[in-house]
Amino acid sequence: MRVRAIVAYDGTEYSGFQRQANAPTVQAALEAALAQIGQEGVTVLGAGRTDAGVHALGQVIAFDTSWAHGLEALLRAMNAVLPPDIVVRAIEEAPPDFHPRYDARSRCYRYTVYHAPVRCPLARRYSLHVSGSLDIEAMQRAAQLLPGTRDFASFGQPTEGESTVRTVFQATVQASPPWLTFDIEANAFLYRMVRSIMGTLLQVGQGELSVEDFAAVLESRDRSRAGPTAPPHGLCLMAVKY
Repeated sequence: MRVRAIVAYDGTEYSGFQRQANAPTVQAALEAALAQIGQEGVTVLGAGRTDAGVHALGQVIAFDTSWAHGLEALLRAMNAVLPPDIVVRAIEEAPPDFHPRYDARSRCYRYTVYHAPVRCPLARRYSLHVSGSLDIEAMQRAAQLLPGTRDFASFGQPTEGESTVRTVFQATVQASPPWLTFDIEANAFLYRMVRSIMGTLLQVGQGELSVEDFAAVLESRDRSRAGPTAPPHGLCLMAVKY
């Protein structure tokens, strides 16, 4: 039986989702948990290869299992042995050929900024602290330039193949002090694309770039013209849509 599950994790202690030879990863932790409950040798497939330090609320995984005790029992068993920074939120049977990555229609990411004069220790793992003033309206206008099908080479490199064309369905900046969030949904993303866009949007907010400058960066397809890549801990994979 192939199952599909929604997984959340705090990515702070992991070198990303995808299994690596000499570093802890979310995929390896999930596979180790399955082995602990008698499902040895199971390979977990993921919808997104989140980078080191990036979090997830709605990562989607799939795996084949011979578990014979019901899906609710499988969810409880996995959560009983998973480390405290990973949890299976929901689980269901999937078609035998379901693939969480290749069948996905879109992925939704959120980057969170804690915008306040003084940093907050309780927010430090999940948001970027920015103390200076930000022109939120300018950031919002810049974000409105992102939706559409275009070459996003200015903001990242392809994870496979050579094409840097992606379709962004929506991109919004919202402020609810002290929080500022950047939400973006696309059919797929380039390597570090969201974090690169966020770093460039922050330059707009800080007055280092105008909205017109942001548009020029987007059109240039020149990675060197984008702003600094925002740190990973503010980024979270919120949902995957099918």
